[in-house]
Amino acid sequence: MPDALRILLGPVLAVQGKRLYQRIPRMPEPSGDRRGEVGTGPELRLLVVGDSSGAGVGVGTQDEALLGQTVARLAEDRRVTFRLEARHGSTIPRTLQHLRKQEPEPFDDALVALGINDITAGRPLDKWLASYRELVEELRERFSVQRVIVSGLPPIGEFPAIPNPLQWYLGRTARRYDAALKAWADTESDIVYIDFETVPGDPLHDVPMAEVMASDGFHPGPKIYDEWGRRAAVALAQ
Repeated sequence: MPDALRILLGPVLAVQGKRLYQRIPRMPEPSGDRRGEVGTGPELRLLVVGDSSGAGVGVGTQDEALLGQTVARLAEDRRVTFRLEARHGSTIPRTLQHLRKQEPEPFDDALVALGINDITAGRPLDKWLASYRELVEELRERFSVQRVIVSGLPPIGEFPAIPNPLQWYLGRTARRYDAALKAWADTESDIVYIDFETVPGDPLHDVPMAEVMASDGFHPGPKIYDEWGRRAAVALAQ
């Protein structure tokens, strides 16, 4: 955004940003197992790391959430050992801090769902990407992760809970951060980037976000988690 426009909109964005989290209902994290083992076949050890979307906020059970939707597909022909470390409102630095307090355990793959809370908090792109790199390095070293699946940023510019011009500003910012995340991931042999883009034939193509998001207008609903889990499982199965 040009500096002049950012300065002009600054007061409005600040007020809308402050009110946003005051007005969005705090939905609970879903019930269900956050670690376990399912399926039969070759072993796959999966660590899921994230914020409220990684934790599954917006649905009632972990079976409907990102974890459950991903694991259920993988377990069709594998024995999946899984563990979920995701918390409501977490940023990348907070997640890193949390992981450093956990008991180390080896995993084959990690699925990461993070980044939006850092953007809404105004974290600069260079620091955001640096903390993402640090997080991935922690997964490699502390949890012996061999491959990391990073989720692209969702289309926050379409979230019905966010008013304009804040919606427009956050959407524009998220696209810039997401492009930087993909560019970095493409340079790393052990990182796979998955996006939220849709094309004709995709289940959510041309579906208004308001129809598939949770009732708070900010978190994913069951259909989004289902498609997200499908894309994550495809990446993990390759």
